[in-house]
Amino acid sequence: MSSFNISVDANHQNGKAKNAADSSFTVEDIDDFDFSKLLEKPRPLNIDRLRSLDERSLTELAGSPQLRNADINAPRVHDHADYVISPSVGGRRSGFNTPRSLPGFESHPMVGEAWDALRRSMVYFRGQPVGTIAAVDNSEEKLNYDQVFVRDFVPSALAFLMNGEPDIVKNFILKTLRLQSWEKKIDRFQLGEGVMPASFKVFHDPVRNHETLIADFGESAIGRVAPVDSGFWWIILLRAYTKSTGDSSLADMPECQKGIRLILSLCLSEGFDTFPTLLCADGCSMIDRRMGVYGYPIEIQALFFMALRCALLLLKHDGEGKEMVEQIVKRLHALSYHMRSYFWLDSKQLNDIYRYKTEEYSHTAVNKFNVIPDSLPEWVFDFMPPHGGFFIGNVSPARMDFRWFALGNCIAILSSLATPEQSTAIMDLIESRWEELVGEMPLKVCYPAIESHEWRIVTGCDPKNTRWSYHNGGSWPVLLWLLTAACIKTGRPQIARRAIEVAEARLHKDHWPEYYDGKVGRYVGKQSRKNQTWSIAGYLVAKMMLEDPSHVGMVSLEEDKQMKPVMRRCNSWTC
Repeated sequence: MSSFNISVDANHQNGKAKNAADSSFTVEDIDDFDFSKLLEKPRPLNIDRLRSLDERSLTELAGSPQLRNADINAPRVHDHADYVISPSVGGRRSGFNTPRSLPGFESHPMVGEAWDALRRSMVYFRGQPVGTIAAVDNSEEKLNYDQVFVRDFVPSALAFLMNGEPDIVKNFILKTLRLQSWEKKIDRFQLGEGVMPASFKVFHDPVRNHETLIADFGESAIGRVAPVDSGFWWIILLRAYTKSTGDSSLADMPECQKGIRLILSLCLSEGFDTFPTLLCADGCSMIDRRMGVYGYPIEIQALFFMALRCALLLLKHDGEGKEMVEQIVKRLHALSYHMRSYFWLDSKQLNDIYRYKTEEYSHTAVNKFNVIPDSLPEWVFDFMPPHGGFFIGNVSPARMDFRWFALGNCIAILSSLATPEQSTAIMDLIESRWEELVGEMPLKVCYPAIESHEWRIVTGCDPKNTRWSYHNGGSWPVLLWLLTAACIKTGRPQIARRAIEVAEARLHKDHWPEYYDGKVGRYVGKQSRKNQTWSIAGYLVAKMMLEDPSHVGMVSLEEDKQMKPVMRRCNSWTC
């Protein structure tokens, strides 16, 4: 018997006593926050409510006298409206295994089955739930699917938070934070101090009857690439926990404050790059294999933007926090301008690029990245609807990757990286290109697939990423929760409802696959794992968001009114 053991046991639902080691963490007093407010009846989502911290301008935060003259020992003052408790927390469920349902909302029979499957995936460390494994599929070799992945756990965490079970999320946040402090070396090369693990597993020593955690920072991953997105997801999840529970004490812990600063220090350091976007290698995100997304992939830029905005709400305005906040505000303004100007594509922008001149020099150049118009792919002209638009996959010198990537565009909407007009255009695109992007199973991770000679060059002949499979145009049910959240935020819940109905026709019958293959997602993926946890959790989160749209507040940030709007192009991009 292998000494590696994932402690998955549904009988541990009530948990055990807290690990004594956790007592070493301290919680700072927050004198100016009235915690009695948290006991009041939760308020529903109200667009016209008092401004929360989410809605305060970046300029206001950076330039406020409170921030400039902040006492390094003073606690933050929280706007009560920012910490509205979700109804699932205020109103307890009738039984531990019974998901909460609002009166008048008819639950699909799949929901109960999904909750049972999600609970079977729970991982325990010294008696406490600390996460969910990637897949409970005993018919296939485990590889690393028996581990707890940071990115994979996010939809599981949201499901537990929405169901009034925050303990597993808190434990996960604290355990991964401890793993961040480990020394990280790959082939004698030391990684940055702030790098978060891609995944971890529980190691059980049967001789000593002792459990420890073993983390993977990329040294065991395919391609040996460290996960850039893990740290961003960790910050986003910390903010979701704080928003859902109304408990800021976790985020206020010195250890969490340091963890946020370490993650962002890796990204905000000055160097040779002339762009505010983040330079990344292939394989550093959900698309964890070579797929030609090296450079400045939209998924990482959108997550980076959202993590920066979440950090702005979580960081204390003390000595170190104040300095970090100032860096964040500057980067957010530059990043939003860059993304909205150069990554955005609609029919007008497409026509402008089609008419580009090349070999332009100086700051007055219109074609700033020297993109050759002949590099425009034929499919994009037919794919672009008259009133739609989207953030393209990548922009770098002499290269524009015009592929559609679902995660990046949905996060752009949720983080308000996309303007309201751009968010509407993204939704218009999804509706107009329903068969291509949704088809028979939501949602295409990217569109279109790369084929033939291009596939050989771009993927290195990757047999798993053949056309319309896996990352290369495959359909991933987990993306359902992101689509649903984006639909609700943009006032288009009917799109999400339609997509969920499509998924419900097959997901449970097909045993919750990891992904689907084919142009319309008709076939269960050729190497798709069954009982994939984030497919299960993604469905649950989507259902609960439709049932109670206030849940979207955990993963949605309102537009910053002071953010500089994108400048429309006239004769040059500098006008």
